[in-house]
Amino acid sequence: MRRQLLPALRMVLVMTVLTGLLYPLLVTGVAQTLFPGRADGSLLQRDGEVVGSSLQGQIFTADSYFHTRPSNAGDGYDGAATSGSNAGPSNEEFLAEVRARVADYRTTNGLPDDARVPVDAVTASGSGLDPHITPANAALQAPRVAAARGLDEGQVHDLIAQHTDSAPLGILGADAVNVVELNLALDEQT
Repeated sequence: MRRQLLPALRMVLVMTVLTGLLYPLLVTGVAQTLFPGRADGSLLQRDGEVVGSSLQGQIFTADSYFHTRPSNAGDGYDGAATSGSNAGPSNEEFLAEVRARVADYRTTNGLPDDARVPVDAVTASGSGLDPHITPANAALQAPRVAAARGLDEGQVHDLIAQHTDSAPLGILGADAVNVVELNLALDEQT
C-alpha cells in the first residue's frame, strides 16, 4: 500500500502546484500584459474614481438616465447573487410581472397604451447582470432622457449610436447599447 500511496500523494502535490498555482499565475500574467483593462474587469472611471464596469449593469431610475433591463440578481445587479429565472411564458406569476413592467415602461416613457415594448425592457437577461439594451429600447427612452436633460433629441440619438456595439462578426447576436457607458457619456454632455 505504501508503494501506491506515496506516488499518489506526490502526484496530488505536483498537480496542485501546477494547476492551482503556476497555471493561474501564468494566465493572469499573460492577461495583464496583453489586455490590462479587460483583465481588471473593464472598469469605468470618472474623475479618477471607479464608477462601474462596462460588463455589468447598474440600476438607473431617474428620468435623466437610460434605464437598464430588469435584473433577477439579488436586489438588482448584485454580482454575488447572479441568476436567471426558470419562469417561462406559461407561468402566470411571470406573465403578471411582465404585464406590470410593460405598463410601467409605457408610463415612464410617455408611450400610448397600445405601444409595442421591446422584450428586453421587461425581461431579465440569463445572468441578471447584462449592461446592454437593444437600440429599439434606447430609441423609445430617448425623448424622456432628452427632455429631462434639456438636450436636443438628435444629440441623444447620436450618443446612442456611439455607444451601440455591433453584433460580433456581424452575425453573432444582435446590436446592443451599453447603458452604463451611455449614461456616463450623457453626464459628460450636461
